[in-house]
Amino acid sequence: MLKKIALIAAVVFAAASPMNAADGSKNAKVTMVFDHVLPNVPGKSMRGVLVEYGPGGYSPSHTHAKSSFIYATVLEGEIKSQVNGGEAKIYKAGENFVENPGDHHGISANGSETKPAKLLAVFVVDTNDTELTTPDKK
Repeated sequence: MLKKIALIAAVVFAAASPMNAADGSKNAKVTMVFDHVLPNVPGKSMRGVLVEYGPGGYSPSHTHAKSSFIYATVLEGEIKSQVNGGEAKIYKAGENFVENPGDHHGISANGSETKPAKLLAVFVVDTNDTELTTPDKK
């Protein structure tokens, strides 16, 4: 039990840390807002991550945990997103998109240079997965 609590604390601490220039992001903050084991789906959890971009903010291109299904909803502003080399799209507040296991997120950015943007990403992921996002290697 103590081991599980330590693992959850590590995940929450890592996800709550703001992204910074060292990881390739600009004007971006990522916060874990919930982490819940799914009692009727053994080995799976649901995690909510709030992504906040200041004007012109972005995250580096990345992939998510190989077990993760993601449903993202734009809460404020506009989010520019590109998955698997497809067309880059702008999603406005109230719009949503999904990512499947193994998808590559080439662009994740604020669609505005002057206004902030927020999105909530809900992951259904293997409970053991501690790294939800892995930036591309340069």
